[in-house]
Amino acid sequence: MPEETLALAREIVETLDEKKGEDILLLDLHGVCSFTDYFVLCTCASERTLQALADEVTRRAKGRRVIPAPRREGDASSGWVLVDCGGVILHLFTQAVREYYRLEELWRAGKVLVRVA
Repeated sequence: MPEETLALAREIVETLDEKKGEDILLLDLHGVCSFTDYFVLCTCASERTLQALADEVTRRAKGRRVIPAPRREGDASSGWVLVDCGGVILHLFTQAVREYYRLEELWRAGKVLVRVA
């Protein structure tokens, strides 16, 4: 299962990069966090891009059948959409919202596995 979870996290990073996500960060939270193994953070240039990326990651995660259906919270108009894939939680932000919440600082004890600038 741990290999599958990391493979899903890397697939999410690849999808985001392919679909024009910006400043993508994959954090390993093993031993730091009790509710998930990985965070993926991504900045989106617009609300439209944010919605499209959330939809695409959800579609692909469902297709992998790793989990029945990823849960989503937030909407593009709020500037932050969270896609919960169990062992991987994706945070999609507009630039202003990402700068405001600074999750990288909050979870700095996590190990950076991938950064796509």
